[in-house]
Amino acid sequence: MGELLKFYVNGKEYTTEAGKTVLEALKDNGFYVPTLCYHPALSAVGSCRVCVVEIEGARNLSTACTTKVTDGMKIQTNSERVKRAVKFNLALLLSKHPNECMNCFADGRCEFQALINRYNVEDMFPKNVREYPADESSPSLFRDMSKCINCGRCVRACEELQGLSILSFVERGYETLPLPAFGFPIAATDCINCGQCSSICPTGAITERQDYRRVLDALEKHDKVLVCQTAPAVRVAIAEEFGAEPGTISIGQMVAAIRRLGFDYVFDTNFGADLTIMEEGSELLDRIKNGGRFPMFTSCCPGWVNLMEKLYPEYTENLSSAKSPHEMLGALVKSYFAEKIGKKPEDIMVVSIMPCTAKKDELTREQLRANGVPDVDAVLTTRELAKLIKMNGIPFFSLPEEEYDQPLGISTGAAALFAATGGVMEAALRTAYELYTGKELPKLDFNEVRGLEGIKESEVDLNGKKIKVAVAHGGSNVITLLEKLKSGEVYYDFIEIMACPGGCIGGGGQPKSTDPNVLEKRMKAVYRIDSEITPLRKSHENPAIKKIYEEYLEHPLSHKSHHLLHTHYTNRKKRIVERVKEFVKDS
Repeated sequence: MGELLKFYVNGKEYTTEAGKTVLEALKDNGFYVPTLCYHPALSAVGSCRVCVVEIEGARNLSTACTTKVTDGMKIQTNSERVKRAVKFNLALLLSKHPNECMNCFADGRCEFQALINRYNVEDMFPKNVREYPADESSPSLFRDMSKCINCGRCVRACEELQGLSILSFVERGYETLPLPAFGFPIAATDCINCGQCSSICPTGAITERQDYRRVLDALEKHDKVLVCQTAPAVRVAIAEEFGAEPGTISIGQMVAAIRRLGFDYVFDTNFGADLTIMEEGSELLDRIKNGGRFPMFTSCCPGWVNLMEKLYPEYTENLSSAKSPHEMLGALVKSYFAEKIGKKPEDIMVVSIMPCTAKKDELTREQLRANGVPDVDAVLTTRELAKLIKMNGIPFFSLPEEEYDQPLGISTGAAALFAATGGVMEAALRTAYELYTGKELPKLDFNEVRGLEGIKESEVDLNGKKIKVAVAHGGSNVITLLEKLKSGEVYYDFIEIMACPGGCIGGGGQPKSTDPNVLEKRMKAVYRIDSEITPLRKSHENPAIKKIYEEYLEHPLSHKSHHLLHTHYTNRKKRIVERVKEFVKDS
């Protein structure tokens, strides 16, 4: 702990560490401070002026998020001047905001709505809502700028977290909005569909494409066998939607709630993760033994695949051909499992619950179909699943715990690690080491690839064969690593990349949070599932995985495995150019 400073709030003395902002110091000491443009993952700008406080000696009110605490500082958080200013600033924002809360997807999780209610703000100014056409061009994201309050979070998230700068403020004054360059629709840009903008938006201006109503219709119609699968990261986050602390593990209740919704089978994407390790790990070993393009990149993250295809297509052959875990499982449900229950692939609907908005875009890939039938039919985010559960009045925490259906519901701790940055690498190394050397690992935990450092690297000794590995998460770190790789500054044999900060635990479809430690809490829960809850910790030791190879797939990288579990990639720069031409022509 650094130097401590004394400061006074509403007449009482408190302490804080030197260097902290007024907002941080107030929150640390239990004070509520309203915020809108502020988010702990982003730089502070103080543009909304909702977090204003009164500081003795200062002529004007100060924004708490940008003002540093000084020794002896005297602060008023609830003076009449402060309360009037907060209410006035909120009323100005409300004058430009449509009153559509009843039908807005963000209803109940909208930070702006919560502040309007807390401060009892009514329309003080003439209503003058900006009419701007909704952007529905993306298969992952829906943008309704009439609901935008110009907080700038999306602009900063895309620039600071992802290094892409797809959005910037255009026009001036009242007409200012965060938009792509030249007014292009989002699908005509280099957007990778990661959804960080949607997870950080405090209103309903940017949301995921809402597919939960289509799934609700399918559940009510029920003319197909309905199969649901859940990703590793969902189980350590969905409880937040029902008021629990981040990192609460709720596997049993989640499975029970999904069954209550009406699904016929609930399988675990973690089974697909174990399968991915068998295929991807075998692919790595094959490249080491027989030659191949290096470095080899992991292929689980569709946001990363989009980034590669749009910005770094020269690495297309370096990417593992293994499908993502939920697509692998979807392919098996519509082949192996379909045969088991005597159904045709087209008679089964597979719904994936994902922490990720880019998975919605992934569904549009033609190469993820077999005989014209998609491996997966719909993707719902963690937030959308919670919406469905609430809509159906299911008491989440009152449900007795239930287990996944067999055989596609058995998984290992290695599979659970896929939820966090470094997890795919760690899971892959556990299996690759033992398959390559024939020896048991001296220790299972690869601590060098764990944690939230942006770029991590390590070296693994496979019986004298040194393998250099790296892990990167968050677009900005990924781009930094790729540029170093291109320039020859660094070399690695195997690289894990996740587009979102923290990996899937920080995915664009996860519960929204302003907890500065949310990623650490979710990550700790992931490690707990691996080390304390799941009895098996290596993918190649999963008995259900062994059985499916014996009965159906033969062996990793077999002809059948390639047909069902592998894919290929394209240069998407060409598609972007085509979309831009279409937009210009239509304009």
